[in-house]
Amino acid sequence: MTRPLRIAAIGVGYLGRHHARLLGTLEGVTLAGVVDTNAARAAEIAAAAGARAFTDYRQVLDEVDAVTVAVPTETHAAIAIDCLERGIPVLVEKPMARSLAEADAMIAAAARSGAVLAVGHTERYNPAVEVARGLLHHPRFIEVHRLGTFPERSLDIDVVFDLMIHDLDVTLSLVEGDVTSIEAVGVPVLTGRVDIANARLRFAGGCIANLTASRISRDRVRKIRFFQPESYISIDYAAQKVEGWRLRRRDGERPAIEGGEIPVAQEEPLKRELADFTRAVRTGGRPGVPGEEGRRALALAQAITDAMEHEAALGRRPETGDRRL
Repeated sequence: MTRPLRIAAIGVGYLGRHHARLLGTLEGVTLAGVVDTNAARAAEIAAAAGARAFTDYRQVLDEVDAVTVAVPTETHAAIAIDCLERGIPVLVEKPMARSLAEADAMIAAAARSGAVLAVGHTERYNPAVEVARGLLHHPRFIEVHRLGTFPERSLDIDVVFDLMIHDLDVTLSLVEGDVTSIEAVGVPVLTGRVDIANARLRFAGGCIANLTASRISRDRVRKIRFFQPESYISIDYAAQKVEGWRLRRRDGERPAIEGGEIPVAQEEPLKRELADFTRAVRTGGRPGVPGEEGRRALALAQAITDAMEHEAALGRRPETGDRRL
């Protein structure tokens, strides 16, 4: 394909507006349309991006080569499957669906038509993650904090699916082996859904990951730290900074700790994600985060949610018997 790719942004809310902003800046891409059920919102974003506005995604499907989908999670599957069955490649925001059954239906639709299905786990495209990936060698412990202010974003899903899932995907991409055990607790504080959660994961190889996600914090924090034999790696996602420290052994002398900040060529992760999607569309190749990997992160998020519900049920169970020592 030598002409520009025509891509529409379906859903231009909190995140989708940035899809629209960036798509038109990519080489070889034309923003074919901006779609949102809120007509005023669609018109505003379309005007800023120099594109046409629509209120129904079906109005643009005959005029596009691909779409990005950033609507509420509850409609991800319906829109994505409709597009995929027409042979239209889709980049769908995370979480890719409300359920594993919906995720499987999306993956099956992509397989039948041969259309690309990518999932928007943006942190995979963070330059800091890319730099750190080359420094990791069998990490033994991972500590994650992803804290957001309230109300920073939509509240239609639990914080595990909204925020923690970013780090679940990154962790799954960096640690070998399956998750063998999960301990988790979640608390609804300001909404009817879980607003703060902690999960402790054990992997088959022995690595343990401790993840905390909150959308009720005073400060915005996006950090992940890796501890491995004789070295420590820290990533600040937001600042796109990496620090690395290691133990240096010297003959006849005491061991020393050496390291510091590691250079990172900064670039907007979402722009890199969209560029990767357009590459996959043009070549028919595999996107950086295909549907199957989006499903894996979703499955782990669901398992954590199930563990939280089990823990909550235990806490609500009436106590019986004499507990005196």
